[in-house]
Amino acid sequence: MDTVSAQPGNPYAAAAVPATRFDIYVFIHKALREFMHHTVAAVGAMDVADAGERAEVCDQVELLLATLRGHVQHENDFIHTAIEARRPGGAADTAEDHVGHLEAIANLEDEAHALRSAAPGQRAALALRLYRHLAVFVGENLLHMQVEETHNNAALWALYRDDELLELHERLMATIPPQEMALVLRWMAMALSVPELAILFAELRAKAPPQAVEALLGVVREQLPAPRWARLAMAIGRQP
Repeated sequence: MDTVSAQPGNPYAAAAVPATRFDIYVFIHKALREFMHHTVAAVGAMDVADAGERAEVCDQVELLLATLRGHVQHENDFIHTAIEARRPGGAADTAEDHVGHLEAIANLEDEAHALRSAAPGQRAALALRLYRHLAVFVGENLLHMQVEETHNNAALWALYRDDELLELHERLMATIPPQEMALVLRWMAMALSVPELAILFAELRAKAPPQAVEALLGVVREQLPAPRWARLAMAIGRQP
């Protein structure tokens, strides 16, 4: 068992993390962190006077927010439900966070819409407002995900065997439409290690039709520099 060292009073570190247990959060949270960081940076660097760039960045903000809304729903429907089924009240803290997140997502969508259609004299102020509010929201999400990855995982590991968690994950994945899966894989390609991507595609090959796997592999390949793609291709038995 690996332990996570923590200074006294640190509320974010877990006391102990089993190294070999199935972690339902790890891949998707890596992808969401990458998506959030990239989007905050894009808003901060945006030239608001360039209509094309402004529209593109607002599109990305809205896509991120829609993805996060869907992620909240997935966790509510599957992970929180699983914890509550065997430990009533066990997911209460993160469930309460989700209520606030959905309200913040709606507010940020309003801000992105206002920036998209703003008059020239309003754009700089609205862009800075969106940048700062999105950065705060991302910061809150980073802390929230740490709690899920420590406390919620500890609850899942105490309450469920790994085969049960894998079955839960498969049921969750079965609800994700192809377009959403392709979007998430784009960010996973940038956020996961090559060995993690190899594990992911081994799982996809075992469950998805070959043509769907090839399409998703194409999405990943577009995001990877040549050296990383070559290592992934070797790991999954493909020609680079």
